[in-house]
Amino acid sequence: MTQLVLASTSPFRKALLERLGLPFSTARPETDETRRPGESARALVARLAEDKARAVAGRFPEALIIGSDQVAVLGDDILGKPGTHEKARTQLGAASGQEVLFLTGLCLLNALSGRAQVEVVPFTVKFRALTSRQIDNYLRREQPYNCAGSFKSEGLGIALFEAMRGEDPNALIGLPLIHLVTMLNKAGVDVLGDQ
Repeated sequence: MTQLVLASTSPFRKALLERLGLPFSTARPETDETRRPGESARALVARLAEDKARAVAGRFPEALIIGSDQVAVLGDDILGKPGTHEKARTQLGAASGQEVLFLTGLCLLNALSGRAQVEVVPFTVKFRALTSRQIDNYLRREQPYNCAGSFKSEGLGIALFEAMRGEDPNALIGLPLIHLVTMLNKAGVDVLGDQ
């Protein structure tokens, strides 16, 4: 079987990929995640997903490499990883009672051929109307400072939501498995085949 590599050290993406029951390795991609002038959120995540996959291709020249990147969009603003409590409080305060669009870029790169399959998977979350106290309590308990949009939907973050809408709930966590299985099938890997 072709070697599979996840170009990420995210424990959340790793746990999602483990659900497919395929053997894989992980590798840290060294990429510049700076947004280019005039670059849309959709173009940004597509580019970064592919950049991450290509960043580790030299170490795995015959592998299928999975790259993924995610941003949250509120109105015209891209909400990145907050990094601090204050920035997370501001992000969640702005999201309170609003719909936030999560865009997840997904790339499956065949390192041998250089061919990349790239998709952007949308997922929309409607946030509850949140009080400042609820936001602070949530941030203190979960500390989601390294998560786009300032929450972890696989944890207590689910309590922040009123509704969710999208094709693949795994996209919200950062690795759209439904789309990934389709890409793997196109690359000759049958997830449901004999292992």
